[in-house]
Amino acid sequence: MKKAAWIVVCVGVALSVFAALFSYRPTPEKIEYGVTFSKLFADELDADWIDVYQAALSDLGIRKFRLVAHWPMIEPERDVYDFSAMDYQIREARTYDAEVILAIGRRLPRWPECHTPRWVGNMEWEEQKMEIRQYLTAVVERYKDESIITHWQVENEPYLSLFAQEICGSLDEEFLHEEVALVKSLDPSRPVLVTDSGNLGLWWKPYRLGDAFGTSLYIYFWNPELGQFKTKLPAALYRVKTNLMRVFGDKPTYLIELSAEPWLVEPVTNVDIETQLERMDAKKFKEIILYAEKTHFDEQYLWGVEWWYYMRENGHPEFWDYAKELF
Repeated sequence: MKKAAWIVVCVGVALSVFAALFSYRPTPEKIEYGVTFSKLFADELDADWIDVYQAALSDLGIRKFRLVAHWPMIEPERDVYDFSAMDYQIREARTYDAEVILAIGRRLPRWPECHTPRWVGNMEWEEQKMEIRQYLTAVVERYKDESIITHWQVENEPYLSLFAQEICGSLDEEFLHEEVALVKSLDPSRPVLVTDSGNLGLWWKPYRLGDAFGTSLYIYFWNPELGQFKTKLPAALYRVKTNLMRVFGDKPTYLIELSAEPWLVEPVTNVDIETQLERMDAKKFKEIILYAEKTHFDEQYLWGVEWWYYMRENGHPEFWDYAKELF
């Protein structure tokens, strides 16, 4: 009995030492905040996307953006490219001396996860891949000389099957590797960022694949069966996972998607303001920011700037005002 107890104590001590060692990451002297900006989401909110973007630059003073080159926006018709919206975003970021992570690929931020132009229709996957290669090439060739672009993000959380299987299908891992290789060949000077879910991802495959790694952090969820629920993993878990990934090399890591908007399962404009506030209010917003500080990521990109603007325009400026304090 004594021997068994001793073994339990030793195992407990070993685990505690392991956790202490692997959860250590120095506290950043200052967290640099950025946002993901999506024209697609601003359009969904019936907001003037240029007004939203300009307010983020000038009023909030944001200087770090993850911008999204959704395929349907870039190539609305087959072999007909429209770079006007992306050109504007890049040009204005340059004017304000902001830095940009440019996300490219078929699976990019915002529902429905995979964004495919209508003209693709029922095209076979092999033919789709040819079209994706052409789209990637067109975007990288157009913007690779823009010094404000710090990274290419290729696809978004490609290894996360939840939420995406029905629309995206199964991951073609070989093609994902090919996409990364293609972007690197077109622009060898700039690192490729690959991302994975913070709540559900194992990280190691996307971490190995990219030159840099980004993860997400969500706390408040909602579904019809459970209603709103909270998943608050220990912040130390993010530090442990980040440290464990160093087995595959010491790479820059970012909190690339920090959720600061309500979890909805239908378009925001179809949901009354009271319901939105039940799922994300100012108290939850601040709780999320304070929790994320404990992960010790020194660069964190918030998710929801378009919604903060929408709420400000609908009589709830508290999110926008709190964001001003951060930026």
